[in-house]
Amino acid sequence: MPTIFEINGYRFYFFMNEHEPIHIHVAKASGKAKIILVPDIKIIKASNFKPRELKQIVEIVILNYELLINKWNETFNK
Repeated sequence: MPTIFEINGYRFYFFMNEHEPIHIHVAKASGKAKIILVPDIKIIKASNFKPRELKQIVEIVILNYELLINKWNETFNK
């Protein structure tokens, strides 16, 4: 389960058996989320995050979008 980066206590990571569409997992304390990156950034699962936390997570994803896509491609040889 490679961690891509941690920001503000949020851990952004992939599982090694991932599947498309391209997405990222996010965890902090008991909160978890799964966010689709392509074709559009979209939260598809979230638990134990407040709306403002989800907004912050999406902002982090937007700021690091290219890095996340590149890491997905490197990790899964796409």
